[in-house]
Amino acid sequence: MRVTPARVREEYEFVRDRPIAPLITDVRERLGEQFGAEVPGVSAERYRREVAAVFADGDRAVNAAALVALLRDLDVEGDYPGFVVDELLGRQLAATIAGGQPLELLAEATFHYADVHVHGEDEAAGLDDLDAALAAGFQTRLPGWEWREGASPFAVDPDLDPGAGSTADRE
Repeated sequence: MRVTPARVREEYEFVRDRPIAPLITDVRERLGEQFGAEVPGVSAERYRREVAAVFADGDRAVNAAALVALLRDLDVEGDYPGFVVDELLGRQLAATIAGGQPLELLAEATFHYADVHVHGEDEAAGLDDLDAALAAGFQTRLPGWEWREGASPFAVDPDLDPGAGSTADRE
């Protein structure tokens, strides 16, 4: 596979045009039921804006595009022997979309949850994993979960510690 700026744009357009917003909303509703939380759905427009944000970051875009391209083309006769590779690629795509820790780990876990509920009809085996990865990654990075609103209660405020300073101050 050759990944060029033109190929990244092609994969961006493919991802942007996928009908993923309803799947994101479905995943959020199911997770909300599991965790006793109300999480707003995602509109198609909000999804497209977030796809644009992911692909505007060139370093993230090239990795996402390569994973999308692999999943789009992945098909293994009988599907089950390819189960591991499409799961691996799907997890990595979800994590790439979500961003750094802890969101990438949450996206990987959400991928498995979404994947159970996504089944393609007569498509390449990797396409349902692609859709599950897109739903998991974007669901995770988008706001809406109450626990993500506001500052973390675990953050340490160095201004409250008079002995704190940068390592340069101590040298």
